[in-house]
Amino acid sequence: MPPRIAVVGVSSLIGEAVLAELRARKFPCAALHALDDERHIGRPVAADDDEPGAAGRPPPVNPVAGFDFSGVDLVIFCGRAALAEQYAEAAAAHAWVIDCSAVFRGRSEVPLIVADVNGSTLAGGATQGLIALPGSASVALATALAPLHALAGLVRADVATYQAVSGSGRGAMDELAGETVAMLSGKKARGRAFGRQIAFNVIPQVDSLQDDGVTREERRLWEETRRVLGSPQLAINATAVRVPVFFGHSLSVHASFERALHPREAAAALAGAAGIAVIETDSALEFPTPATMATAPDKVYVGRLRADPTRDRALNFWVVADNVRKCAAHNAVSVAQILVNSAW
Repeated sequence: MPPRIAVVGVSSLIGEAVLAELRARKFPCAALHALDDERHIGRPVAADDDEPGAAGRPPPVNPVAGFDFSGVDLVIFCGRAALAEQYAEAAAAHAWVIDCSAVFRGRSEVPLIVADVNGSTLAGGATQGLIALPGSASVALATALAPLHALAGLVRADVATYQAVSGSGRGAMDELAGETVAMLSGKKARGRAFGRQIAFNVIPQVDSLQDDGVTREERRLWEETRRVLGSPQLAINATAVRVPVFFGHSLSVHASFERALHPREAAAALAGAAGIAVIETDSALEFPTPATMATAPDKVYVGRLRADPTRDRALNFWVVADNVRKCAAHNAVSVAQILVNSAW
């Protein structure tokens, strides 16, 4: 029998994207339960109307409170930390649990998985347990760095991330849209979602600032990337920036290696890696951007690949990935596929 699946937080951006990814892949399942907290019961979830039955329209949204997780084999928690904190460990006593939130990422005993990078570490045989997924910027960064690290030995990465507002949820997207309309109408921006105006602005802070001046997002970025790459001592320096873009995180990466790596050699390694598309300098596309590449959200896109003229054995490149669909939903369902392939 194919697995029985529950998706928790289906009315979130990631939840809707996970359901869409399951439908797009025609993911095998004996049953599919759509769950959320009480305030979201009855809220419509986006569906493909042209696909009838279980593969098309999603099931009705039911309350997660009181749900019997012993009746499912696989559970995907979709981004809301409160739901994962309350229910994920109990669910993991009966089923595989894939958590998209930050709740379990810092636990060394919980696997932290990017399917295209370290998915092979999910050994077959077990039928239950917790699996954490990194944040979207970490997924994009680790996916781009992994083949280069394997080829030339990554020594250091300096990265600036330019993160879409959808990383903060649906309310942040509504805020950007509302502020944009208001300012174009000559009114003031409210500045509620990020504590200041986001429309027509750039904010060099993602998540809260800590005592040392580093934001929680920057610290997560280097900790998660190190774990996924299996390099606990890797030097990563990060600045995380919020930009007025709806979907698609962008990253400017400056990477140093143990040996010299020509851009052509690096481009070949990236092009041959899972989950990556390389935009060559002579391509008609020229380079990836969120507005163009987020509409085809099945890859991490790498462009502007070039040698660093100021350092030996170093490269500069630009990365774009859809934060909700590629880095969260696609990764979650890909991890689920690995589990299904090994256990069913």
